[in-house]
Amino acid sequence: MPDADAPSATFRELKEPTDIAAALEQGRLLFAGSCEFIFGAQKLGQLPPQTLPEIAFAGRSNVGKSSLINALTGRKALARASSEPGRTKQLNFFNLADRLMLVDMPGYGYAKAAKSVKEDWQEMMFDYLRGRPGLKRVMLLLDARIELKAHDLEVMKLLDKAAVSFQIVLTKCDAVKPQALARKQEAMQALTARHPAACPFLSLTSSEAGEGIESLRAELAEFALPPI
Repeated sequence: MPDADAPSATFRELKEPTDIAAALEQGRLLFAGSCEFIFGAQKLGQLPPQTLPEIAFAGRSNVGKSSLINALTGRKALARASSEPGRTKQLNFFNLADRLMLVDMPGYGYAKAAKSVKEDWQEMMFDYLRGRPGLKRVMLLLDARIELKAHDLEVMKLLDKAAVSFQIVLTKCDAVKPQALARKQEAMQALTARHPAACPFLSLTSSEAGEGIESLRAELAEFALPPI
């Protein structure tokens, strides 16, 4: 008889086609539910109370955070990119079906952003990351088409320091040839091994082509509260 207290397998560990199909359906059902913007916090004192598990999305400006959130939720304009990348300093909270909170973090690394903006980002993000016990994981988005930037490595160190689990998500994978994408994936896997807070796996996605969206939904559904 199975141990009732044993942890259930994660989506990454599933082998049976029926189990994988069931997990994908759970992800589909979760993200087919209502999803509403509830609050934008510019200061830590403005953060809404924690009532749901939280998943945060981080990445450089123009990496495709808004596009990925919109693709996951099946909405065209739920999350909106700033008209001036790198200037937004707001944490945007989206309630997904009263089961999971999606948090869109401000983009980082924009070249034209003032030094004070960059410093404010790091200070606010670190305080949020280490002081939010309901934060289950940070999805760190990296553009598959370009090389890692110094800001990306700095954020990984910040996540290690805050002891917050993070998962690398490669975006815009449809724009990369298969061999180049395989090399990129191998390099990113090696990178995760050097960061204690990094998950040992990554996700390959394309908001434009829909690649990896269903699987990512299934993974995120593991953190959601059970349906009522």
